[in-house]
Amino acid sequence: MPQTDLPDATPPDCPLTSKEGWRRYVEHESTPPQLHSAAERAALTGAERDREDEWRREYHANLPMVNTPTIRKVIATARLLIQLNRHQVSARRGVILSGASGTGKTTALTQMGRAHELATRKRHPHDGARLPVIYVTVPPAATPKMLATEFARFFGLPFPKRGVTLTDIVDAVCATAAHTRVDLVLVDELHNLNLATRSGAEASDQLKYFAERLPATFAYAGIDIETQGLFAGTRGRQIAGRFVVIPAAPFSHATAADQETWRALVGTLESLLRLHEHAPGTLTEMSDYLFHRTGGMIGSLSQLIRGAAVLAIEDGSERITRELLELVPLDFAAEQTQRLITPAGAKGRRRSVA
Repeated sequence: MPQTDLPDATPPDCPLTSKEGWRRYVEHESTPPQLHSAAERAALTGAERDREDEWRREYHANLPMVNTPTIRKVIATARLLIQLNRHQVSARRGVILSGASGTGKTTALTQMGRAHELATRKRHPHDGARLPVIYVTVPPAATPKMLATEFARFFGLPFPKRGVTLTDIVDAVCATAAHTRVDLVLVDELHNLNLATRSGAEASDQLKYFAERLPATFAYAGIDIETQGLFAGTRGRQIAGRFVVIPAAPFSHATAADQETWRALVGTLESLLRLHEHAPGTLTEMSDYLFHRTGGMIGSLSQLIRGAAVLAIEDGSERITRELLELVPLDFAAEQTQRLITPAGAKGRRRSVA
């Protein structure tokens, strides 16, 4: 029987930074579409075939997450820190993911939170009121009140637009977090905190205050945190003394072991494809090309393969070729990296894209 129902999409008013959006993310399981045989596909009506193709486009646009070494390290570190912090009254330890854009920091952070929440639900299957994880992002030019409001927004706490003080918001957030037994707080876009400004320094103090008030482990992610001044001065030294820094870096291709790790990653992504004519191993054989095209960035690799899979369904070829991969646009950083590492003669042989 053909599949008839497309996966539920997250409503636009239900972002990951709300408890409803976070719950959807945690509970979402990507189900690979069934690939029909040639005879079964020929028997489908036009509408049924269009529906199947749309299902597969949706699936490939949001391929299941690959468990990278960084994700495994982050989850293992968080699990240990949560255990160590469980009975700490203050000075709890945390973790910071730091690296360039496109290295999978947000993915690792959210996967850490998802793994913890699923484990917590398994231990407390009948506690529906429990919200073990908060996920917020630091807004640009954040002030303490803006930051506290992000925490309140996650819980859906209603506040009038006027007359509410920072203390009111913080007290409400801490009371709600205690009631719902939050024990892991994920804070993304930490690089938006500028400690060189008064508001940035005060927002950093507000995060520290939350860390003191909430009996939870804090995990941060941001771009090149070490160079942003977060560890400078008195405030910075206190952060440096309490947080483990895990670097999120592009994959390397320098050694045979590095190349094998990259090849295995490509093979894992390839195994997730649901294309009728794609021969297994095709992408793995192109692992060197894929590395040079993406600069070893997991985000760029995912975009490249997902985009090529969607194009393969749309043009009816149902397989990924190098020519099809060349049609997928990548981020500026990946394209610049490719120009630097691709020999001049090879550049001229690349297929131009209008």
